[in-house]
Amino acid sequence: MTSARTLARGRHFLSIPGPSVIPDRVLAAMHKPAPNIYEGALIERTLAVIERLKAVARTRGHPVIYIANGHGAWEAALTNTLARGDRVLVLATGRFAKGWAEMARALGVQVDMIDFGPRAPVDPDRVEAALRGDVGHALRAVLLVQTDTASSVLNDIAAVRAAMDAAGHPALLMVDCIACLACDVFEMDAWGVDVTVAGSQKGLMTPPGLGLVFVGDRALAARARADLATPYWDWAPRVAAEAYYQRFCGTAPTHHIFALDEALTMLVEEEGMEAAWARHRLFARAVHAAVEAWGQGGPWTLNIPDPASRSAAVTSVRTGEIDADALRRYCEVDLGLTLGIGLSLDAPAAGAREAGLFRIGHMGHLNPPMLLGTLGAIETAMAALRLPHGQGALDAAAGIIAAG
Repeated sequence: MTSARTLARGRHFLSIPGPSVIPDRVLAAMHKPAPNIYEGALIERTLAVIERLKAVARTRGHPVIYIANGHGAWEAALTNTLARGDRVLVLATGRFAKGWAEMARALGVQVDMIDFGPRAPVDPDRVEAALRGDVGHALRAVLLVQTDTASSVLNDIAAVRAAMDAAGHPALLMVDCIACLACDVFEMDAWGVDVTVAGSQKGLMTPPGLGLVFVGDRALAARARADLATPYWDWAPRVAAEAYYQRFCGTAPTHHIFALDEALTMLVEEEGMEAAWARHRLFARAVHAAVEAWGQGGPWTLNIPDPASRSAAVTSVRTGEIDADALRRYCEVDLGLTLGIGLSLDAPAAGAREAGLFRIGHMGHLNPPMLLGTLGAIETAMAALRLPHGQGALDAAAGIIAAG
């Protein structure tokens, strides 16, 4: 008899919420000799990448590329807009806004926090009330995450800006879109966002290594009083670069530029942002329908109860008393599928885990066979491990996709 373990052949599939699947075209674009970093095609390609990044974030602002991950983008956003002793308001809906807050504190910034818990989005009314209470306008910025990768909550950024405007507060609005840029709808300029931070490794389908910061005019002006910026993180020379090397504070990340250029060609020029957003939303609905079907005969539940507040990039699934890690191990070892671990929904500390939770990443380079294969593998693991679950999950997901 064939052992189940021999089934994990073929290409292993990664269904974690970043790094996401890298298209073969993007990988191939990196497979070339190092270019001239002083003049010529690389400079022209970088300028084209910057223009297409604006199209992704829907902004006329200034994209800045750092050789960094999302934490580097966090630090750049803070150090270029704030001075030591400044106060900020952090809106927490899971783990990652708290991590951003910890970084701010470490830089000498005072943090006020409103914690909305791990299963609900930001309440704009509470934000407005907090800002109205800041009569002296001591708060310099409002920080939040559009999609928290741990909780999979989707926050309404336009509603937060409306709350700030209703309160008549001049604070900058700074949004972490690391998990969901190019997946969830995002309109930087239309929603009045001053700083957007992102990374290359999720919806942008590029290997980890680039931290992206989109800088609006109000944030650019805030640099004049910020005293936290260091030579590397300072975005002023990068925005107004007189020489190419100033954009990167040294040698450019050449092969990441090649990769991002190809990924943006696929995303912006071939698919289009509206189509990409619609594809991600459709796939997310299919995942949600599958989990709800499993939950009819078992403990499986979506971490975010409100459908309008669920991300199109990632879904966090609660497993009740079932060992989520046992399910993930079977999927990985026996079936060739890696699912996302349950990150702590409260603690910002690196490595903190959440029992009874796993995550399905559905971002970036994804089509129906890849998504339905992921859901089918999860259901196979449930059956093999004799875990209680409802029937019809694959039918429900396929029906959502077929209906469009």
